Amino acid sequence: MEFLDEVNVTIQLNELLSELSDRTDELLSNEPRVVRKNDELDVDDLPIAAVWHQLRDMVAVVFDMRHSTNLEKGRTPEGTASIYDAGVTGVVMTLHRFGSDFIDIQGDGGFGLFWGRRPYERAVCAAITVRSFSRNFHKSVGDRWPGLESTGFKVGLASGPVLVKRIGIPRQTEFQEPVWAGRPVNYAAKAAQQTEPERMLVTGSVWDELYQNDYLTFSCGCENGIPNAGTPGSLWTAVNLQNIPDEQRFGQSLETYWCERHGELFCNAVLDGQTRRSDIQDNQRSERLRQRIGTEELNEAANIRKSSRDALQAEFADWIRRNGEHA
Repeated sequence: MEFLDEVNVTIQLNELLSELSDRTDELLSNEPRVVRKNDELDVDDLPIAAVWHQLRDMVAVVFDMRHSTNLEKGRTPEGTASIYDAGVTGVVMTLHRFGSDFIDIQGDGGFGLFWGRRPYERAVCAAITVRSFSRNFHKSVGDRWPGLESTGFKVGLASGPVLVKRIGIPRQTEFQEPVWAGRPVNYAAKAAQQTEPERMLVTGSVWDELYQNDYLTFSCGCENGIPNAGTPGSLWTAVNLQNIPDEQRFGQSLETYWCERHGELFCNAVLDGQTRRSDIQDNQRSERLRQRIGTEELNEAANIRKSSRDALQAEFADWIRRNGEHA
């Protein structure tokens, strides 16, 4: 079947449906080749041929603008356009600045994907920065249009293995896009959908990688703009994520932003791989661990996530041993 690019065309519907059905049967009967990739994946080099690539671990940051359907009410098209441009472009710039390996924009939202070197650190720092930008964005929009319904960006994070392949019409690059098959983008989207700009949600596997980092889990000690006014406290709250059916649903919620005094210092410490602060006591770290596995249900979920990661790592190592790193 040739691709039809004219406006006035006649569709041979039965022929089209028959062709699609035959193609489905063929693809399902002949499973594609899957190439395992530890960290190195070049999206630009993804073929449209029947070869998929699998990343062992990837972090997805999904963002979604709150109340976007009401933004055009009472505003000129130019005003609505400026809100979208300022907001969505600001988030994309943030994800790019933190080295997001792939960014997709979908109307008033989208997602950034992170893999390779320190993906969790880059993703979480980017997400917290998006939230800090979102707070300023909301204020600026409110100052410009005082009657506007509150806006800002809802943010959710998830992680795990993913399959990726460029899908579309062969030899028609304008109709081809990478497809990310797996739970990370889906679960991150579910997390973003059920939150508000005032708090960020992460799934269990993301928390597994964060909970031992003092810079991300404890406050700096500033209170109400007063520097070093109190003892560093826990920043995260346990939450059960809705519509996530497995052990990833035991997530965490963050309701704070980067501190104006310490934010840059903490952000760069995380990106540099630092995890321990001298002002955090051992009993605070013990309490942090208790919050992660403090009940039989939480402990079982953490063990399931660890077993899944270990099994997948062993599978990847075996595949690469048999096929080579760049097979």
